[in-house]
Amino acid sequence: MSDKERKTGNIAMEEEKVEKTEENTNDEVKNQTIEGEVTSEEEVAVDEVANLKKTIEDLQNRLLRSQADFDNYRKRTRTEKEELAKYANAKLIEALLPTFDNFARAIEASKENQNFETLVQGVEMVYRQLEELLVKEGLEPIEAVGQHFDPEIHQAVMQVESDQYESGVVVEELQKGYKFKGKVIRPSMVKVNT
Repeated sequence: MSDKERKTGNIAMEEEKVEKTEENTNDEVKNQTIEGEVTSEEEVAVDEVANLKKTIEDLQNRLLRSQADFDNYRKRTRTEKEELAKYANAKLIEALLPTFDNFARAIEASKENQNFETLVQGVEMVYRQLEELLVKEGLEPIEAVGQHFDPEIHQAVMQVESDQYESGVVVEELQKGYKFKGKVIRPSMVKVNT
């Protein structure tokens, strides 16, 4: 081999080495780029996970606060409801006190006077006062005698024959019935014509 051929061979080998070095360098650059991309994607994923964990923690805290607020609300309304039920009749009781006092006065007056008529007058006065108070509060008596029997407001305890009334009409009221603000609280106990 001549020097020229050796030089040409050496040059070719050198060129090959340069090409391989360039390829290796290109591969390394590509690998670094890919590694850089993977690293940045991993960093983004880690950041997203951290953000999601923080969001979950915030939502859990909000949920716990909401549950605590609701429990407090429920306890407060239960307490208010109990208080309301406890003192619901206070106004009615207060309104009944004068009637109660009048009953006491009527009893005392009848003991001193020994007059039966005075006692009856006192009791009638107290009865009227009590009736007015109850009507004012929403109590209304149910009309019965002469009315057609209505099972919603009347309770038949007997059937009788009467020429005075037609069939199915209430002949006699044995116990007065009442409605309170439109709702039947006690039906009238009645005798009905057959």
